[in-house]
Amino acid sequence: MAEILPLRAWRYAEKFSSKLEELTAPLFDVVSEKQREQLYQNPLNSIHLSVPKGPEPIERVKNTVLEWKKEGIISQDMLPGIYVYYQYFRLPGEHDERCRKGFIAQIKAYNWDEKQILRHENTIVSAVNDRVDLLKASKIQASPTHGLYEDEEFQLEKYMDAAIESPLYELEDYQGVREVLAVIHDAEVIQKFLNLIQKKQIILADGHHRLEGAISYRNSMNGEYQDKKWKAHDYHLMYLTNALANDLKILPTHRLFYDMEIEQSTLMNKLEDWFVVKKFPDPDELGNYAFHKSHTYGLVIGEESYFLELKEEKFENLNLNLAPALKNLDLVALHEVLFNQILGIPSEEQRKSPKIAYERNFARCIREVRSGKAIFALITRELEMEQVLEVCKSGEMMPQKSTYFYPKALGGLIFASIDQDEFDYEYDAFFEKTEGQKAHLSI
Repeated sequence: MAEILPLRAWRYAEKFSSKLEELTAPLFDVVSEKQREQLYQNPLNSIHLSVPKGPEPIERVKNTVLEWKKEGIISQDMLPGIYVYYQYFRLPGEHDERCRKGFIAQIKAYNWDEKQILRHENTIVSAVNDRVDLLKASKIQASPTHGLYEDEEFQLEKYMDAAIESPLYELEDYQGVREVLAVIHDAEVIQKFLNLIQKKQIILADGHHRLEGAISYRNSMNGEYQDKKWKAHDYHLMYLTNALANDLKILPTHRLFYDMEIEQSTLMNKLEDWFVVKKFPDPDELGNYAFHKSHTYGLVIGEESYFLELKEEKFENLNLNLAPALKNLDLVALHEVLFNQILGIPSEEQRKSPKIAYERNFARCIREVRSGKAIFALITRELEMEQVLEVCKSGEMMPQKSTYFYPKALGGLIFASIDQDEFDYEYDAFFEKTEGQKAHLSI
């Protein structure tokens, strides 16, 4: 179903191996302003490729890539490989260390209607356009998106476990996550990865904007390099993990609302029409509350906080004709009732509204409300993996920023080129030979 290839990755030169913690960066859509400014101070940090700074960022990233290659700051591996990527982490309050196991490869940037890669969220147009412009200018991908495949037998883990025993890198990132990267060059082993994924649909966990940018770039290059069997612009860098593993964690993403003229008392009256509203004693403790029931939320407004439970009969009476996979999702109900019905922002406008912001950090939600910058914060609970899989397979989509897979992949560990000269390789060597080809080779 989904076609992947090994890649000849670009990596920081060997002399920088001991300094990788200073050169890697969070993904472009999660890096904070303070983090950016600190990372920009290092002229060799990968942030300069993923979120270039300055009045002409597109020209700047193009020149940066050329300079780094010329000066030997980054160099390309001679052989294609599958890059094994393990992330060791703990969640707050946990003693035992978790390990999310996966690998990085090139995957064809399928159009969504080909159903080889399934998405679960809508994208924001401006963010997609930004990614396309960067790809065209730099011809390099600075970080992988995150895809999920389902393998009940965990067939690839033994090969990944063996490879990770001889890591290329081991470092601690900005999340406190221990990042370990290794590589597999053995063609027979690589073939097993390609063969397994060929039988799978991929569910996109993280990186909707970057992948949509890659799809747009691929479509814009239609007709180019017709003499090539393997075309660089067809492929996209992706980190693939088994959706059936125990260490895939989805954290909640809360909602902040800005620039509202409605009075707090008026808003509370409207909320009481739709929700059972109960006063919560301490806003600072709302982030620790266990929302056991579906369609329940926390509200922080002014100096006060509340527990909200949607009145199911009110929601049912909307007759939205939603698929069951969506109707049971907390965020679908929240966006329809609060933002559309109460605040009058239609679904399409919500995607690009400057009044709605998405924030994973609970403490930052509190600060934004107490400072008076945000009118209120809606505290949500995390999705379950089964819900994400169900929505993807149904063909439906969740509201934007519905999931926050943790930990995030790290930018700057490896780079993938979409320059045809740098991409070219006899990739047929990694694919299983047909009976006809085997007979020809034996003659």
